[in-house]
Amino acid sequence: MSEYKGIKGFQVQTRTEDPVPYAQALADNPYAGAWASGGSMNTARSQLSGAGTQTAALAISGEAPGGNSTNVENYNGSSWTEITDVNTGRRNNSGFGISTAAILAGGYGPSFYNNTEYWNGSSWTEVNDLNTARAGLAGAGTYTAGIVTGGDSPAVDAETETWNGTSWTETADLNTARKNISQASQGTTTAALAFLGQTSNPTSVASTESWNGSAWTEVNDLNTARSDAYGSGSSTAGLAFGGNLPPGTLQALTESWNGSSWTEVADLATARGNLAGAGSSTAALAFAGQAPSNSAATEEWAFSGLDPSTTPAADYADAIVGDFYYNSTTGQFKNITSGSGTGTWASGGNMNTARYRMQGGMGTYLAAYAVAGATPNKANVEEYNGTAWTEVNDVPSGRADVAAGGTATAGFALGGNPSPITQTLEWDGTSFSTGGAFPVSIARAATFGSQTAFVAVGGASPSRSPSDQSVNTLEYDGSSWTTGNNYPTILANGGGSGVLTAGIMAAGYTPADSDGQHACTYDGTNWTQVADLNNVHNEHGFAQQSPGSATLNFGAPNSAGATNTEEWDGTSWTETNNLSTGREAGGSAGNLNNALYFGGSSPALSPTTTAVTEEWAQSDFSIKSVTTS
Repeated sequence: MSEYKGIKGFQVQTRTEDPVPYAQALADNPYAGAWASGGSMNTARSQLSGAGTQTAALAISGEAPGGNSTNVENYNGSSWTEITDVNTGRRNNSGFGISTAAILAGGYGPSFYNNTEYWNGSSWTEVNDLNTARAGLAGAGTYTAGIVTGGDSPAVDAETETWNGTSWTETADLNTARKNISQASQGTTTAALAFLGQTSNPTSVASTESWNGSAWTEVNDLNTARSDAYGSGSSTAGLAFGGNLPPGTLQALTESWNGSSWTEVADLATARGNLAGAGSSTAALAFAGQAPSNSAATEEWAFSGLDPSTTPAADYADAIVGDFYYNSTTGQFKNITSGSGTGTWASGGNMNTARYRMQGGMGTYLAAYAVAGATPNKANVEEYNGTAWTEVNDVPSGRADVAAGGTATAGFALGGNPSPITQTLEWDGTSFSTGGAFPVSIARAATFGSQTAFVAVGGASPSRSPSDQSVNTLEYDGSSWTTGNNYPTILANGGGSGVLTAGIMAAGYTPADSDGQHACTYDGTNWTQVADLNNVHNEHGFAQQSPGSATLNFGAPNSAGATNTEEWDGTSWTETNNLSTGREAGGSAGNLNNALYFGGSSPALSPTTTAVTEEWAQSDFSIKSVTTS
């Protein structure tokens, strides 16, 4: 029997313009926003909680002159009005819901509270208590379906409880116990986000955990660790703003969450900690807090640019790889294909100090750091802003073969030559400090992950002999190292990408130097061998900030195809456009779509050690016109 589509064919969608690849759309119209002044509160205070939206919010309890306040105020988008007080005044409490139906839970003063109160739009009523009395906890959700997590009681707490409108139920703990924690206020009992906080005094963390209704999973960290901040939005599109970095450095930082990573955006006008907030990622409210004394100031977040709550962005969602359409403006039929293989290298600004023997680098192509190097051994650290390199604070001593990774504000540098260097150096965006000692004296280790959850694999001793290479897998939690399952082969100078629970390690020196083509994936426990690269990549560059499922390797020793670039799509490696300048042992940073390769050495260069920088750019997809012959 004939089918309808066989008789009539199928409908081709018509567009008046081509869709814009997400990466290009972000460049043309980036996520942007700014804070502007709103109406001041009637009572200055701190350590309070908030609920509601930007134009209908509650400021609940907290600490005011004279002690814990029972005061509640309502915001209408321009001014605050005092409304009915809570029954029990408290500070460091958790609030969530909307301006006419909200929950207040926990807090402190003079003891830890488990009290829960319900707001019905006109009065507060005591309802069933939390199972664990605590303060400094975070909350999200509605008055019939909420969640609180973390806090102290007085021990730092990892407990999570969910609220069903009647009672609290204990459920799975956070992976990292912490107090003075933040949460995206519009989360739910099946999709929530918890971030920042303190694991102890004065240790703040940048850790983020995602809740799926049954368990917390560690995801990408914020750029700056802090506590006493506040969050708005949801598990897929949120804001984190303000906070405190002990011992008492108030923060104006704002970071946006797009469902997978955090990006620094416009700061608050006033740095403050122990503040409260309300609203979404595109229309948020920040109010009160310590700045450094108790504040009554309110700020409103005005959003512009691509909406981070649409992931991918609207322009991109319509552009599915494989789509076929008719552009009525140009009169052409077109189809959408993957952007893989379309990237190209272009010249960037030269480094101030030519060097080689760098193992990776910190950050992205618009905020990258070159760490140490040779020859002779250097302590120099340089920052790249997308155009030019600037000298910043050095590592403690001259060293080469340092394994560097992480972000521009939460990076790391491990080991190096001359031996023995067992330091773990942690970068905060300004300078390095010493973290937990690296368990072995080694250089040329391969790394991936974040500053508080990363993996270091293999390495070599100063002789650089294959017999000195290692199978060690070492994992760092932000303070100390533990040993994981061994890598399948001894390895040095490998290139890593991804996160602790989903990473990939590729190429590098193996027992035979010419065998730098292997690749393995890591699930947080076990290594699995996957398809080999097409070419040898030993002392090469790699896009460390890429996901483990899609990454980039480039460059190699001059005798082994120094210009080759290869892309990993989760299944196989594909050769793509070459580097302009073939070299080995340069530094690298960035991701699959935007990467850097800087410095390095090659006998074909004069002098042999270079300061050259190249920038890789690639769109998420490409559009091709359909032609007939």
